[in-house]
Amino acid sequence: MLTLLIAVVVAAILFDYVNGFHDAANAIATVVSTGVAPIRTAVIMAGVLNFVGAMHGTAVAKTIASGFADPRDVTQYVVLAALLGAIIWNLITWWYGIPSSSSHALIGGLAGAVVGHAGFGAFKWSALKQKVLVPLVLSPTTGFIVAFFVMVALVWIFRKSKPAFVRRTARWMQLLSACLMAEAHGRNDAQKSMGVITFGLLAYADWATRTGAAPLPAWAAAHGSDIPRWVIVSCASAIALGTMAGGERIIKTMGTKIIHITPLEGFAAETTAALVINAASAVGAPVSTTHCVNACIMGVGASKRISAVRWSTASRIVWAWVLTLPAAGLLALVCERILHVFFANVG
Repeated sequence: MLTLLIAVVVAAILFDYVNGFHDAANAIATVVSTGVAPIRTAVIMAGVLNFVGAMHGTAVAKTIASGFADPRDVTQYVVLAALLGAIIWNLITWWYGIPSSSSHALIGGLAGAVVGHAGFGAFKWSALKQKVLVPLVLSPTTGFIVAFFVMVALVWIFRKSKPAFVRRTARWMQLLSACLMAEAHGRNDAQKSMGVITFGLLAYADWATRTGAAPLPAWAAAHGSDIPRWVIVSCASAIALGTMAGGERIIKTMGTKIIHITPLEGFAAETTAALVINAASAVGAPVSTTHCVNACIMGVGASKRISAVRWSTASRIVWAWVLTLPAAGLLALVCERILHVFFANVG
């Protein structure tokens, strides 16, 4: 079981790394597409601020660690299967340049693995509805509406300014908003892997109590839903390094294929998304940063005219949003069955 726990920790950190390069576009797609910063400078900046954001707050991690299933109904290979399902789905959508939700991939993976192991009733579906499905609709809807009106307000504020002044000011504003978005991304997304590792630690502690096995050292163990410090630092580092690895495919989709965006529009979209994500983080809701920033970009585009948004690309993204939970869940269920058979044969 200790070997499996180590595998869970490694897989969770890998997921955070994949999450970083998969979601790098969330913070920097607009700042790169508008030419405010070159891509390498932008990803390094985003990586550093991802780390800073991940080190602040654990409300989302506690939701993942204790909100969706009882550790007594979970084994280490169930947690491993959940991570594998999420990672596979993330890699599929990354390959095709589709900005899907890493958050929902992880939660869908957890649901599929738990159902495969302990049955449909073992997963807390009420928590899924309250903490995931409601924010799934509410956060991008709020982002779209607020970004629309923020953009209208900015146009009104700068209506009498010279174009050169607006362009120069907006570039600095957008750089600031990209920093806010990167920090918000780290604060919400990195905590999900923290929660999974803590969930694995709690499951191990329950198994050790029942079997009389040696418990983990005090520095490595989790107590209640408290997140160990080493878990926070490890996950913060992983998402930062992943973000620095890039994610150019999705950056191109978000920065140029939804709408052609200006620095002022980028500021409106990113600032709004950062506010929505940080509000969700404060209440422990694991929202999709991808959903939020895409909806905000669409809201900004719609403020000019409805036809400014490339709705064919937007509809493809929405389909990815809809499919992520069940697809990752199915992949995780398959992984759980394979791991179950493997460990049954080993045993």
